[in-house]
Amino acid sequence: MTLYSIIELVDSFCFIVLGLSAVYLFIFAIMSHRKVSYSYPQAKKANRIIVFFPAYKEDNVIEEAINSFLNQTYPKDKFDLVVISDHMEEITNQRLSKLPIKLLKVNFEQSTKAKALNYAIDSSTGTNYDLVVILDADNTVDSNFLHKINNAYHSGAMAIQAHRVAKNLNTETAILDAVSEEINNSIFRKGHVRLGFSSALIGSGMAFDFKWFKEHIKLVSSAGEDKELETMLLKENIYIEYLDDVLVYDEKTQKDSVFYNQRRRWLAAQFYSLTKSLIDLPHAVICLNVDYIDKLVQWTMPSRIMLLGFSFLFSLMLLPVNWLWSIKWLGLLLLLIITFSLAVPDYLVNDKFIKALKKAPKLFILMTLNIFRIRGASKKFIHTEHGSNSNTK
Repeated sequence: MTLYSIIELVDSFCFIVLGLSAVYLFIFAIMSHRKVSYSYPQAKKANRIIVFFPAYKEDNVIEEAINSFLNQTYPKDKFDLVVISDHMEEITNQRLSKLPIKLLKVNFEQSTKAKALNYAIDSSTGTNYDLVVILDADNTVDSNFLHKINNAYHSGAMAIQAHRVAKNLNTETAILDAVSEEINNSIFRKGHVRLGFSSALIGSGMAFDFKWFKEHIKLVSSAGEDKELETMLLKENIYIEYLDDVLVYDEKTQKDSVFYNQRRRWLAAQFYSLTKSLIDLPHAVICLNVDYIDKLVQWTMPSRIMLLGFSFLFSLMLLPVNWLWSIKWLGLLLLLIITFSLAVPDYLVNDKFIKALKKAPKLFILMTLNIFRIRGASKKFIHTEHGSNSNTK
């Protein structure tokens, strides 16, 4: 086999793999624009809700989040707010203890969100809850958040993902992080539910039937608790609803190094979940569990920025070899640009976004390097900085 033939073979294989990913994303990006008129009716009952805020070294942001949440218009006697304080300063705990919440103080040697949630669940025995809501320590929500979650749950939704949006757009990295999340919201959440598929979970702004969650959170063994919960739900054919109009304001990553570590953790969790879930693929195919199959397909795809970066690189590298090969990669690059243009909401497209795009090549390199550093990251919690003085683990 000649060198030219080897290059042709590699080119064809890579184009098919990346091309199928691009077409997949394009279909769901289009579907995200499909109009729907249905909304959940007002619930006739205020279900009992417990709200968990796992907080690992979140002294800079946790009080703002809790004070914001206490403004809920939901009946005060129908929800309990629990903060799981892990490695937070005593002065922070003292201030939190004065608020109308339940404060649980833990000090895990190897901290993960799953450990915090299990501890909180074990501490909630004796109270009959219907629904559990999970938020990050930096998340804030509108005053009608619980009302809207309760409406969906009362209508039969056992698993719910709210629409997480950026709280801050103060750096170029934060802008690109916000754009990335909204692309995922459009494709893997909004576009999916518009086509009848389950939404993807995202780690916060999530709600579950309490009994189901209590039984299944103890089975989570990695730092990617949202992906493990997602797998369990889909394996049991439990639909995951996405509420596009229920906003959760989330602090976006402000530094390149934090972006790198965060994506490393996500990539490791995705790879771990994929390898762990493949064993059930034959059964899912036999039972026509399309949501489960679709989820495994998602986890095999490279990240959006890697799709863009490699399509551009292949188009350049193949130009001196065969210009026709290069053209097809440019066509794929154009399809990806159209896809992401459809997926990015208008409010994020401005001069600051255009300026922030110059960081994209650096973030592409960081994401590519992450492929070689995922070992062990799914087991170890990698803390995301919040605020200027936050610590990183």
